[in-house]
Amino acid sequence: MEFTELITKRYSVRAYKPDPVEDEKLQQVLEAARLAPTAANRQPFRLIVIHTAGREEELKRIYPRDWFVQAPLVICACAVLSEGWVRRDGKRYTDVDVAIVMDHLILAAANAGLGTCWIAAFDPVAAREVLGLPEDVEPVVFTPLGYPADEPRPKERKPLAELVRYERW
Repeated sequence: MEFTELITKRYSVRAYKPDPVEDEKLQQVLEAARLAPTAANRQPFRLIVIHTAGREEELKRIYPRDWFVQAPLVICACAVLSEGWVRRDGKRYTDVDVAIVMDHLILAAANAGLGTCWIAAFDPVAAREVLGLPEDVEPVVFTPLGYPADEPRPKERKPLAELVRYERW
């Protein structure tokens, strides 16, 4: 798919078919995430691929929506805090790095005909418990991964004139 078409067609999927995701497609999506740029190329992230079958109730402790566990897979993108780059003023870039990684993953999934939905409103305590995360690893974002069972709604976005400044604020 051409890039402009891809970013136009991608949407937040909130209903999934039970069909399994082929390993080849999963590997394509994960490879796109691996290739994402990160500050100083530190790659301070880890992706946890979770099969939902048989774990629905446990996973719903993390995010309590039925559609979250409809997809055959859920992916958690985590920041490894000790590996991240820090700017001189102390600004940590791990959240930025993980966001770029997840964006690559989501776009690659859409390109492969798969659906995703960026989920930041999860319970971090439950995520730590369910996934057995070490102290230095922070869950940043989740997404289901599977074949969409819904249709995209029209995208509502602010006009460019409201979002873009030239030269100065």
